Amino acid sequence: MAIDTPLLLNNHSNSNNGDEEEKSTSFVTEFKEESKRLWHIAGPAIFTAICQYSLGALTQTFAGLVGELDLAAVSVENSVIAGLAFGVMLGMGSALETLCGQAYGAGQLRMLGIYMQRSWVILLTTACFLVPIYVWSPPILELIGETTEISEAAGKFALWMLPQLFAYALNFPIQKFLQSQRKVYVMAWISAVVLVLHAFFSWLFILHLGWGLTGAAITLNTSWWLIVIGQLLYIFITKSDGAWTGFSWLAFADLWGFVKLSLASAVMLCLEFWYLMILVVITGRLPNPLIPVDAISICMNIQGWDAMIALGFNAAISVRVSNELGAGNSKLAKLSVKVVSITSIAIGVVCMILVFSTREYFPYLFTTSDAVAEETTKLAILLGVTVLMNSLQPVLSGVAVGAGWQSIVAYINIACYYIVGLPAGILLGFTFSFGAEGIWSGMIGGILLQTIILIILTSVTNWKKEAEEAESRVRKWGGAAIDH
Repeated sequence: MAIDTPLLLNNHSNSNNGDEEEKSTSFVTEFKEESKRLWHIAGPAIFTAICQYSLGALTQTFAGLVGELDLAAVSVENSVIAGLAFGVMLGMGSALETLCGQAYGAGQLRMLGIYMQRSWVILLTTACFLVPIYVWSPPILELIGETTEISEAAGKFALWMLPQLFAYALNFPIQKFLQSQRKVYVMAWISAVVLVLHAFFSWLFILHLGWGLTGAAITLNTSWWLIVIGQLLYIFITKSDGAWTGFSWLAFADLWGFVKLSLASAVMLCLEFWYLMILVVITGRLPNPLIPVDAISICMNIQGWDAMIALGFNAAISVRVSNELGAGNSKLAKLSVKVVSITSIAIGVVCMILVFSTREYFPYLFTTSDAVAEETTKLAILLGVTVLMNSLQPVLSGVAVGAGWQSIVAYINIACYYIVGLPAGILLGFTFSFGAEGIWSGMIGGILLQTIILIILTSVTNWKKEAEEAESRVRKWGGAAIDH
């Protein structure tokens, strides 16, 4: 027996090694398959997000080539006024990511068109309530600390940008409707064509014809409405595989419940979106703010482009999680979260290295002022850290939207961003006189804390239970329309 024992132990050891290798191979195979499914949505979604973000960013770039005040006016309007509207509309429209994604996964295609129409009703109404902010933006901007010169220039530009507000109200529900069905290539093509037209007409009107901010407003408004019209034509002509069955009075049914979910989504995403927007506002309260505001605006422009990559992953993971939970596949939902987290962190590291290595050069893409470029180069280290942090954080928010955790994450955001991060930034920037670098450093602390909490929340989630909740959510929201 003594002779056989080592053989038995050896066999047992080989068996364990075999099991471990099989598990490892199985995970790699599953990772590759899920990665393909994810990139099929994320690739076009990232491209679409970059194209649409580039509309405002290009306008800002051309304005910067006109002069420092024009750059500050477009930057503040883009970041504060349009940024506020963008955050509200994107947030409220994100309720559709949960509902449309889970309804699509459950095979309730007809409900998608009804949900989109309900969202239009709510967002167009919200847009009307936001109009006074555009109209009275100069005193609002002065109230929060901007100089009279910047406030009046930005306020004038904001008034001209009212058509963009209503384009947002229609665009975000359309996007969530198409994304949930994985029809992301259509949005990518439309956005690409519009971006090319936007670049040409921005150069023509702003620089060549010398129309300045008036030309900027004309091109930016027109471009956003071209995107909306292009997407609507696709939906109306193709019927979106049965998801669009025409306008219906059911759009006005169950509106209050829909409003509550939309508001939870809006609060969650707005608290995130406005957080870095506030950085521009607080910087405006520093002594001699024109150069720091321009430098921060350039950094936010770069960060915004990078954030579009994360936003694409945000959309992709939201679709994957909501579709799989709607179909009752809790294991695939969990795997999808792992894959997207690893992928987005890897991309974040690459983008951070790129920012660090080009910090002496990229400011001159946006400004001809040496003083602004020098200040921007100083802030580039913080920009690189923010780029890395924001590679994972929006992805985890996408998981939250796909699973329907908007209310929980809203509370987390309030605590991390506005009770910890923002006061820390103000303390470092003003009390300890670190200026723009101090304000930004404190706010990065808030992002770090929020990311850690979301990682813990995602790690302890019972995905089987989430799939059961998704099934009951589809029944709850689909019931009234299905009965008709």
